[in-house]
Amino acid sequence: MLTTKNLVKTFEGFRALDGATMTVPQGAVYGLVGPNGAGKSTVIRHLTGVYRQDSGEVLLRGAPVWENPDAKRCIASIGDDWYYFPQASIAEMASVYAGVYPAFSRERYEKMKGVFPLNDRGMIRRMSKGMQKQAAFWLALCCMPEVLILDEPVDGLDPVMRRQVWSLLLDDVSQRGTTVLVSSHNLRELEDVCDHVGIMSRGKVLLERSLSELQDKTVKLQVVYRGEEPSLPPEVNVLHRSCVGRVHTYIVRGDREAILQRMAATDPLLLEAIPLTLEEIFIYEMGGEDYAVREIVL
Repeated sequence: MLTTKNLVKTFEGFRALDGATMTVPQGAVYGLVGPNGAGKSTVIRHLTGVYRQDSGEVLLRGAPVWENPDAKRCIASIGDDWYYFPQASIAEMASVYAGVYPAFSRERYEKMKGVFPLNDRGMIRRMSKGMQKQAAFWLALCCMPEVLILDEPVDGLDPVMRRQVWSLLLDDVSQRGTTVLVSSHNLRELEDVCDHVGIMSRGKVLLERSLSELQDKTVKLQVVYRGEEPSLPPEVNVLHRSCVGRVHTYIVRGDREAILQRMAATDPLLLEAIPLTLEEIFIYEMGGEDYAVREIVL
């Protein structure tokens, strides 16, 4: 549906994107995660046609996005800093959006008045950050986009409104087949809504898989032995280990069932596999990229 291939972008000698390749499946909620400076926002600006790549491709259904009005009419986006005309109200911005997006729904716009408690005749610049973010969602959802691209989308919203916005987005995914790409540092929230995940670092996409596959291929084990810890089978790829009392905790990469069978051969008193959170997967996958929590003696 939405893809980048070997995407390269350089700013004044700094290589912000270094061959980034990713695929966002149609109808998926794709979570794009990575440390600060990984290139997430730069990728998003290419996907929305704001930046032109130095090399590589940015494609929507196989067609380039750059300078392609037909592709851009299918894409709506909400950035971390949402742009609007300084003197405009929500109603006036709705007229602008309606002139750009042929599928803009006036009927939906009126229905959304019952969802977002905002005065659509008031100037947007006089609203709080959270109210401006609500206005951005109000307008973007009325565009009826095929693809919705979000950068830190619910930052500034209160918990009730966050839940309301996610509910609206997921309804569009299930009922209209909308494709959603979300970049956020709130991994706990992404875990509840995403079905695919891409992890970026240093301008590259290190991996992208379905969330269920990621959770199946990285396993957290809690093991108790009768005596001292035995040598683990060499086939067990341990990413991290710790011990509290007699409980040994291992983060292991590989197939869950195969790992459990191999670990059972060490004759444990207790062996339990626990699903990893997206945050844990991110930390341990990034461990190979020198992204570990370091202890500093003060």
